[in-house]
Amino acid sequence: MAQLGEEQRTAGAAGDEAELVARLRAGDEEAFASVVEAYHPTMLAVARSHVKTRAVAEEVVQEAWLGVLKGLARFQARSSLKTWVFSIVVNTARTRGGREARSLPFSSLAAAEEQVPALEPGRFRPAGEAFAGHWQRYPADWSCLPEQGLLARETFDVVKRAVEELPDAQRTVIAMRDIAGCSADEVCEALEISAGNQRVLLHRARSRVRAALERHLDG
Repeated sequence: MAQLGEEQRTAGAAGDEAELVARLRAGDEEAFASVVEAYHPTMLAVARSHVKTRAVAEEVVQEAWLGVLKGLARFQARSSLKTWVFSIVVNTARTRGGREARSLPFSSLAAAEEQVPALEPGRFRPAGEAFAGHWQRYPADWSCLPEQGLLARETFDVVKRAVEELPDAQRTVIAMRDIAGCSADEVCEALEISAGNQRVLLHRARSRVRAALERHLDG
């Protein structure tokens, strides 16, 4: 029964996407606006990993959307629409980044960031102590905080700033996974990185964002 339910959900999602693609091909402005609203912020984060400035990244995303519109007739649904769109912005950003002499592949950025600790080593017990490697002080239980505190605008601003301050590769992966809702496979396919790279980058990004939230919520 569980397997049948999963198959039905998968078939339903595929049907919804096919309908969305058909609407986009028919020039449905409302459908296009919904896709732009859903994907644009993450596309911008992806572009920023390849070019020098936000202004250039905005140009890359605009160019990518033009590529999406021109390529819809050729989209064969071998991957999800989301993966296809992000692949276009990645390729567009790489081309622009190459012209700007910033042509390092994403995998190189990812490998470099793996050498940097996700959190300050001082937050963990040093070698030789009991429970070496564990937290010096465990994070507070945020579930005890009033709901309005967690939902406060300033808390969202803390998260937003923390994401914006992440290294390029980490920012891209967390934006795709936790903001755009991409699956791990979709991220790996769009960015052409291994599953291991994706897991490490996501873990490090989430750890840094959590640390920023700790400082804000724990006072």
